[in-house]
Amino acid sequence: MNSNLIFPIAAIGIATIDRKENILDVLYTDLFQAISAEHDLLKITKPLMIKERESCVIQETTFKEFHHNKVFQSELPPNKVYIATYLAKDKPITSTESAYLKLHLLSSLISKPNSLNLEGIFNALPNNAWTNLGPIGLHEIKEKIIECKASNTQLEIFSIDKFPRMSDYVVPEGVRIADSSRVRLGAYLAPGTTVMHEGFVNFNAGTLGPCMVEGRISAGVTIDSNSDIGGGASTMGTLSGGNNIKISLGKRSLIGANAGLGIPLGDDCTIEAGLYITAGTKVKLILNDKEQIVKASELAGSNNLLFRRNSTTGAVEAITNKKSIELNQDLHMNS
Repeated sequence: MNSNLIFPIAAIGIATIDRKENILDVLYTDLFQAISAEHDLLKITKPLMIKERESCVIQETTFKEFHHNKVFQSELPPNKVYIATYLAKDKPITSTESAYLKLHLLSSLISKPNSLNLEGIFNALPNNAWTNLGPIGLHEIKEKIIECKASNTQLEIFSIDKFPRMSDYVVPEGVRIADSSRVRLGAYLAPGTTVMHEGFVNFNAGTLGPCMVEGRISAGVTIDSNSDIGGGASTMGTLSGGNNIKISLGKRSLIGANAGLGIPLGDDCTIEAGLYITAGTKVKLILNDKEQIVKASELAGSNNLLFRRNSTTGAVEAITNKKSIELNQDLHMNS
């Protein structure tokens, strides 16, 4: 769906707060897309959103009125509040609440990778200790460790990061994730996707159809249907190293074990195991009995190419790929 068509958007959920009432995370339970100014939720919440704030704390009665589960019953602990968030436009992110809403839009398959304005997300997200007791602010974690030791309460810290596990907030239908800690909230996993133990999917990245993921899908990268990211394989993201080109892989394509993709490629392409293709890689292009040396960037978006390293000369070569990959359908029936 075109992300511009979902705004204005509102959502309700449950937020975790610290002792100073700073928001640590938000689980959004209900999303309301393309709403009008006359929507009943806005009539209640807009007056509470002072000074152009995008969210506000709401009463339990308001939450229950708009929550999809009409028999919902729960008493929130002191570090939880009901919250409503409203985004009129897809603007840069200025709050933790709006950051979590956009991450939910991605993982809920409402907005595709690279379709939302995520500028400012790193400044907006707090760096939390993610524990079996939920997120804890780093300024409070030391006292929490002491408190739990003294009371013989189990406290396990899974990670210290700005992004939580996707599966603690959104569980897409028809996917299999062997290690949930390796898929961040904001990942986009289409039905039929299998992420094995060493696979990793960053936020604002993912699969557009059934795929096998045994390697790394970096931020901003999309993999189209029936493709395979082999064990230890990598895709070049946009968060570090100055790379501003969005990397994508088309349908029925394979990045072999410990190989790498640093240019966009189309359908029916293969990179052999152990070969990393970057934009500047010199490639001997062999097509129709003709040879020429080109930069890999000149082959961006190409279909039906097999990239290999000549085991005698060491040269990187690209030839016509005569074989498309086929996923084992039994491994992707993830009902």
